[in-house]
Amino acid sequence: MSFSVLSIIYLLGSVTFIIGLKMLSHPATARKGNLIAAGGMTLAILGTIFLYEHNGERLHNYGWIFTGLLIGGVIGVLAAKKVKMTAMPEMVSLFNGTGGACAALISAIEFRHLSENVVTTGELLTILLGLMIGAVSFAGSMIAWGKLNGRIKDFAFKGQHIVNQVVLAVMVICAVWLLWSNDGLQVHHHILFYIVLVLALLYGVLFVMPIGGADMPVVISLLNSFTGVAAACGGFLYNNQVMLTGGILVGSAGTILTILMCKAMNRSLKNVLIGSFGGAKAGVAKEQGLYKAISLSDAAVVLAYAQKVMIVPGYGLAVAQAQHACHELEKQLEEKGVSVLYAIHPVAGRMPGHMNVLLAEADVSYDKLLEMEQANAALPTTDVVLVLGANDVVNPAAKHDPDSPIYGMPILEVETAKMVIVNKRSMKPGYAGIENDLFFQPKTSMLFGDAKQVLQQLISEIKQV
Repeated sequence: MSFSVLSIIYLLGSVTFIIGLKMLSHPATARKGNLIAAGGMTLAILGTIFLYEHNGERLHNYGWIFTGLLIGGVIGVLAAKKVKMTAMPEMVSLFNGTGGACAALISAIEFRHLSENVVTTGELLTILLGLMIGAVSFAGSMIAWGKLNGRIKDFAFKGQHIVNQVVLAVMVICAVWLLWSNDGLQVHHHILFYIVLVLALLYGVLFVMPIGGADMPVVISLLNSFTGVAAACGGFLYNNQVMLTGGILVGSAGTILTILMCKAMNRSLKNVLIGSFGGAKAGVAKEQGLYKAISLSDAAVVLAYAQKVMIVPGYGLAVAQAQHACHELEKQLEEKGVSVLYAIHPVAGRMPGHMNVLLAEADVSYDKLLEMEQANAALPTTDVVLVLGANDVVNPAAKHDPDSPIYGMPILEVETAKMVIVNKRSMKPGYAGIENDLFFQPKTSMLFGDAKQVLQQLISEIKQV
């Protein structure tokens, strides 16, 4: 009877995951979708704790289980409440890495447990896949976390791509050897298993270490899909339908998002998988000529008397925590009869959807957010483009400079608008470390200063226009 009830609970949990994922596709329903999926997960966890049976026995170590749940829950809640939007990408990497670590630990524990009994080839294959993918996700996510918060610098050496592929090949060969010799696990099989674990951790580090600049959203998305696949392996191992469904959803969604990110970056998925993108080319500053600055009062007049304004948010907006001031500027301009829209590049910021989350926090209407293709179609009829902390995603060098590290990357073509105002703290190059040709074009004016302070001052000036 308990098995039937547990099966129904797992089915309900799986359905809530699917519904929640669907609702996450729109900001208006994302919060509710997240709660629905979390409710389904809570139901599945409690069902497993109290109803799961194996050989007629149920779980009995409730003290350890609920202590772990309590500690993890408190840490998660406090981290989510205290994290700033600028630190959101690194928190995503950290939490994703812990998911990969859990999958790898499950494989290690089950390998020791099953090795005492008869292990089928299918079980061993599932264990090895969970181990390798989970360990790569953990190690890679930890490196990504360190790089995003500045603790780890980009590092690459000559021939690293070859080393990466050799490490990957040796790891796979060891895993295949372990599967091929599965005739009763001996001591040397255990040694081989942990060699696979070490190689997977090493590959995760080498895979992410050279990646830098605007490529970081791609690797975060890819590692997220790895964690999902590793979790799905655990679902196969335990014959747990809800764990399997959740893992498949995360893995497939992460893979699709990775492909979309690669398209937005003009990168091939093959290059992502072998770790041959990111820090391969170093940005070289070149002589561009003179740039033109604009005062706050002049910028306010230009914006107030425009008919159509396009705002391009970037990581600088997140750093300054200026999303609410940006929304206030939008409202002030609309009171003046100005049409205000936002142009969102797929890889703006440090993680997929970073700008969407940032603006949603400030209650900016989703209907005002234009995707890159829509924005580029509307830019030629735009009077003023206000670029707030974005750099590489508006750099025209991506279209006409074959020597640029971002050459071929689709960008927001803001230079086609009638006028461009760029807000930056200084003329320092962006995250990819390259100069931006846009800053030196005749139609571009630079408005220096912290994004939040500049926007607040613009609002005051516009009220007086």
